[in-house]
Amino acid sequence: MSDADLPQIYLISPPEFDLSDFPGRLAACLDRVEVACVRLALGTRDEDRIGRAADALREVTHARDVALVIDSHFKLVERFGLDGVHLTDGARSVRAVRKELGEDAIVGSHCGNSRHDGMTAGELSADYVAFGPVGSTDLGGVQQAEPELFEWWSQMIEVPVVAEGALSPELIRLLAGTTDFFGIGDEIWATDDPAAKLSEFRTLMGG
Repeated sequence: MSDADLPQIYLISPPEFDLSDFPGRLAACLDRVEVACVRLALGTRDEDRIGRAADALREVTHARDVALVIDSHFKLVERFGLDGVHLTDGARSVRAVRKELGEDAIVGSHCGNSRHDGMTAGELSADYVAFGPVGSTDLGGVQQAEPELFEWWSQMIEVPVVAEGALSPELIRLLAGTTDFFGIGDEIWATDDPAAKLSEFRTLMGG
């Protein structure tokens, strides 16, 4: 598998982080491993906190020519100079958000494990569709996105696909040939050296 065929890395921020150290940890990851996109995925609705985080991460990502998207809060994209939004309601908001943000913005859609939602999001001009979690989690009632879904998608659909959620080394090896991006978050941020862990994952992908 050539470098051009390898999955790309899509980093997802923790739901909570300290602005005194997280931008530095993110920068270390981006300086060590090639990353296509970063998602600001704070678990708060406080616009002041989100805005300060967006400003800090934008300085890190844009200095390295890496796209920065925000989880759900599409109305903050233009205000904070971000590159787009990651929607979490399947295909429901894609059309309206695309109209508001324009053709140049990144609009991604998380579709759980639903082929139908994924195809609909793609038809409505989503730039990528994310499926997950691909690994087992403690969240009750959440169904996993099975490897067969990614295999089918890679054969049938041209819209880029992201595999994310509870990734393990085994799942990364298994899905490396059928996903365009790996959405990596807690898998590295929970470790003492996120950049080193991300480098290990890159190796597992074949690069």
